[in-house]
Amino acid sequence: MELTFRAGFSMKLTDQAVKRIKLDGTAQKLSDGGGLFVLVTAQGSKLWRLAYRFGGKQKTLALGKYPEVTLAMARERREEARRLLATGVDPSELKKASKTQQATRSANSFEAVAREWFAKHAPGWADTHSSKIMGRLDRDVFPWLGGKPIAEIGAPDVLTVLRRIEARGVVETAHRVAMHIGQVFRYAVATGRADRNPVADLKGALPPRRSEHFASLTDPKAVGALLRSLDAFSGTFPVQCALRLAPLLFVRPGELRAARWADIDLEAKEWRYVTPKTKTPHLVPLAPQAVAILRELQPLTGHRVHVFPGGRDPKRAMSEAAINAALRRLGVDTKTQMTGHGFRATARTLLHEVLNFAPEVIEHQLAHRVPDALGAAYNRTKFLPERVRMMTTWADYLDTLKAD
Repeated sequence: MELTFRAGFSMKLTDQAVKRIKLDGTAQKLSDGGGLFVLVTAQGSKLWRLAYRFGGKQKTLALGKYPEVTLAMARERREEARRLLATGVDPSELKKASKTQQATRSANSFEAVAREWFAKHAPGWADTHSSKIMGRLDRDVFPWLGGKPIAEIGAPDVLTVLRRIEARGVVETAHRVAMHIGQVFRYAVATGRADRNPVADLKGALPPRRSEHFASLTDPKAVGALLRSLDAFSGTFPVQCALRLAPLLFVRPGELRAARWADIDLEAKEWRYVTPKTKTPHLVPLAPQAVAILRELQPLTGHRVHVFPGGRDPKRAMSEAAINAALRRLGVDTKTQMTGHGFRATARTLLHEVLNFAPEVIEHQLAHRVPDALGAAYNRTKFLPERVRMMTTWADYLDTLKAD
C-alpha cells in the first residue's frame, strides 16, 4: 500500500502504513486524528506531532521520532497531553520546564560537581596525586553516585559506596574515598548546590584505618650497615648513584628520580627545582660528597635531560619503583626496614636527635610547610646558611657511620 497524501489528509493510521510511506522529496503530513499526525520531511524523517490550541493560540507539540516512538506510543502521548489540557496545563510549557529541570539536575549531579571541584584544585597538585584522586572517583564513586543530583545524596548512599570498597579489604582506600567525597560536598555547599555534607554523619561507620608510615631506619649502626650495602649494589650505575644520593639529599623519591641536569649547578653546589607536590621552588645545597657522585655520573648521562634516565626509554626519567626495587635486591625489606621515602625520616630524626640541628631548619630542607612570620608557607632560601652547613655535616656524619 502506497501513501502519497499531502497536508490536510485525515485518516486512521496503521503502523504498516507509516512504515511504507513513499518518499518523493516533499514534506508530507499524515493525520491520525485528535490532532496527532506524522510529519514526513523531505529528507525522509518521520516525526510525530500533536496540534492543539491553548489560550486561544494554535500550538504544536513534538512527540518523538518514528520508529523509536511507535504509533501506539505516539497515541499514548497524545492522550497524556489531552489530559493535561483538560486540567489547564500547557503540555509544551510542561515539557520545556522538564527539560530545564533535567538540565539543572545533570549540571548539579555528583559527577559534574566533582569534576568541577577537581578542575579547580588539580593545577596545584602533583600529577601522581591528581591521577590517584580521579582514579578512585572514576572506579569507586561515579558508577553509583555520579548521575545523582548531589543535593539528593544522603549519608546512607555514601556509606553504601564506602562499604563496597571496604568489602574488597582496602579500608585505607575507603577512608581516602570518604575524604574525597567530603571535599566535593564542601565545594557543593560553598557553591550553593548542596545544603550540607553527609560525610560528616559517617564518623565511626568505617573500621579505623591503620596508621602506616614509610619504613625507615633511625638506629645509627643500622644506617651505617645500609650505607655500606648501597655501595655494593651491582645494578646499573645510574641506579647505584641514585641509591647513594638518596640518604645524602633526603628529597622525595619522585623528585630524585626526575632530577634534571639543567637544574643542577655543580660549581655553585646547588640543585634548584619546583617540588611536584607543592608546586613551590626548592633549593638543595649539595655537599662535596653529593657533587662527587654527580660528577662521576655526568659523563654517562650528562647529555640526557634527566640525571637518572629510564632503562627502557632514556628520554624519560627512571621508574618510580626503581629505588625500592634496588633496595629489595640488596635484601632490604621495604615494608619493615627502609623505603626510598624512608631516608627523609632517617634524616629528620638523626639531624635533630644526634646532630642537634633546629627542627625548623630541617623542615625547610625537607620542603615541608613551615609558615613564617609573614605567613609564607615555603621559602626557598630561608635558613640557607644553616642548611648549607647542615647538609655538609650530614654527609660527613653518614661517612662516619659507613666507616664504623
